[in-house]
Amino acid sequence: MSQEAAPERAVPEQPLSQSVPEQKGPGAPKGLLQQMEELMAVLSADLTQLDADLQSVSDRQALDHDTAEHHEPRRP
Repeated sequence: MSQEAAPERAVPEQPLSQSVPEQKGPGAPKGLLQQMEELMAVLSADLTQLDADLQSVSDRQALDHDTAEHHEPRRP
């Protein structure tokens, strides 16, 4: 599978406004950006695992196909 991704857009860093709560301690609510980053990390891991699974299945099917060709009797 290709590792192409959409080009990243530079977003100027902005100071935190008063509407964004500071993250204090483990019980503090997460900001939207942090939640999205965590979801993207989970999605990326899931897609990586899916790609590995599909590659494994594809490799097994190719091996089964090659094995079947070698075991078929030749026809005159």
